Amino acid sequence: MNPGLDDVIAAETVLSHVDGAGGRLIVRGFELEEIAGRSFEAVVALLWDGLSPESHTAETLRAALGAARVAAFERVEQLLPMADRLAPIEGLRLLLAALADAEEIPHHVLAVAAVPVFVAALARSRQGHAAVRPDPALAHTEDFLRMLHGAPAPAAHVRALETYLVTVADHGMNASTFAARVIASTRAGLFSAVTGALCAFKGPLHGGAPGPVLDMLDAIGDASNIRPWLADALTQDVRLMGFGHRVYRVRDPRADVLKATVVTLRGGENRIHFAEAVEAEALALLRQHKPGRALDTNVEFYTALLLEALAIPRDSFTNVFAVGRVAGWTAHILEQNRIDRLIRPQSRYVGPEPRRPQAA
Repeated sequence: MNPGLDDVIAAETVLSHVDGAGGRLIVRGFELEEIAGRSFEAVVALLWDGLSPESHTAETLRAALGAARVAAFERVEQLLPMADRLAPIEGLRLLLAALADAEEIPHHVLAVAAVPVFVAALARSRQGHAAVRPDPALAHTEDFLRMLHGAPAPAAHVRALETYLVTVADHGMNASTFAARVIASTRAGLFSAVTGALCAFKGPLHGGAPGPVLDMLDAIGDASNIRPWLADALTQDVRLMGFGHRVYRVRDPRADVLKATVVTLRGGENRIHFAEAVEAEALALLRQHKPGRALDTNVEFYTALLLEALAIPRDSFTNVFAVGRVAGWTAHILEQNRIDRLIRPQSRYVGPEPRRPQAA
């Protein structure tokens, strides 16, 4: 019996392979580093290739997503007041759940288009601003930042966020992806499967993790306190946020891609230099305090720095993660639909046996 299902093979997939021992992420035959510079539309088209009923190129998908963003925006006005009473991730859950199986737009296209529209509207509403209508002529990432901030984003910011979205688009059979495939296997429909994936994603052990990295940096405060704070945390067996991974036994390759991206954003009002000093000291202390464990920087550390540098609200970090990961969820759902077999594992009963009547 394996309560965490570690190393249990639950599906065969053409989508991605996480090599935890080698520190590699392969996406449809390409190393992560090979696709990190591609557009979001190009990577989504790659993930959907051969699985979607429609054949897409980056160009055709850009147009399809643009039109679908406009359609998704029509749902915002009616539901936003209700969603705004909730935490951002719960508001996104409500808005996604409002997408109906009767939608005429291909559901996988609408799901990927709707998430950034909803995320931007929720973030702006919490800041007291009106939602910004999508511009279907813009690329997906560029339009998301414009909808979020209410003004065109610098090209460097668009490139940085696009690299992030591509880097996190798919990552093997993670908890939310597995949840999506289980739901899809019941034929519940794509929107149900995506909403269920988001519910799994909400947990702090999964998609909810980047924000606490900044909480840690806040607690450290300044450069003079880096070593004392980290040493004290390790002495008390407090987990250092942004280090270690359930699958990777060496450095998370996504961390390297995002670190190279974050470097391009240094300067201005961000604290990237400070975070780099924290990372270096944390890795040195982890080697001393936990010599038998391979604890290295993971994707959460530089995700937090990147999103903070782009002025994305901290309480929207998990939602922005979902803007990228919904591409993988939809691809896995499309793949599971082709298998068309209910996922139904067994459990082992360890409860009490019924009492047998005693003989007279």
